[in-house]
Amino acid sequence: MTLLVKAAREGQTIARVTPDTAGWRYVGFAAYRLEADEVVYVSEPDRESCIVVLSGAVDIDAGGERWSSLGSRDSVFEDAAPYALYVPPGVKATVRAKRNAEVGVASAPAKGTLPVRLIEPAQMKRSTRGKGANTRYVCDILPQDAPAESLLVVEVRTPSGHSSSYPPHKHDADRLPQESALEETYYHRLNPPQGFAFQRVYTDARDLDETMAVENHDVVMVPRGYHPVVVPYGYDSYYLNVMAGPTREWHFHNDPAHEWIIERDAK
Repeated sequence: MTLLVKAAREGQTIARVTPDTAGWRYVGFAAYRLEADEVVYVSEPDRESCIVVLSGAVDIDAGGERWSSLGSRDSVFEDAAPYALYVPPGVKATVRAKRNAEVGVASAPAKGTLPVRLIEPAQMKRSTRGKGANTRYVCDILPQDAPAESLLVVEVRTPSGHSSSYPPHKHDADRLPQESALEETYYHRLNPPQGFAFQRVYTDARDLDETMAVENHDVVMVPRGYHPVVVPYGYDSYYLNVMAGPTREWHFHNDPAHEWIIERDAK
């Protein structure tokens, strides 16, 4: 089975990954394109969800509350954080587009211990990682120090000609605190939209070793292994990451063959 989920070029559902389709236990993800007044429903009986307003503006009704005109940018490539809504299991959310919009919906197992919660752009930590052609811009939407039961959600913008999720790292072993076991999806966007990027997913033993050319709106599933991204010159990259596993902590292990890059950059 390929790890690449190709996007639908038309219709409301752009791409969808479920534990059943991925052959794993935790992470679910879907992306939707909505024209003005179009509606998508989010309802998971035993999973929590994080609805991320990627672009445009939407109204959301959930848990007896309404949030109007949620949206902070016209494109994921703007230098701005998004709005997001945390939805516990058993709560139905109705998302209606005020104008053309794109939303991502992350999900993972949960028991329902937390209420519906709006996550505003000002609450999200934004940072710069890497040096030189490894520089990228990170926004923590739902990090491990924010309330949730399983989900971790983050977005990354990578400039033209740069590498990202690099040096290669993995988080597939349950050996805390050195490393945590987390499944992951990458929802890719490219600017201009006819571009492509490369993502490789591989293990030390190379029993998993797949290199993919990802296009705009494609999803890459990372069940295990290292998973770097490289962006060709002339195109900017964006991706939305969803992670979940048995423990809600993000600890990663770098590929030892490439750790010299970190040591060099630290000098």
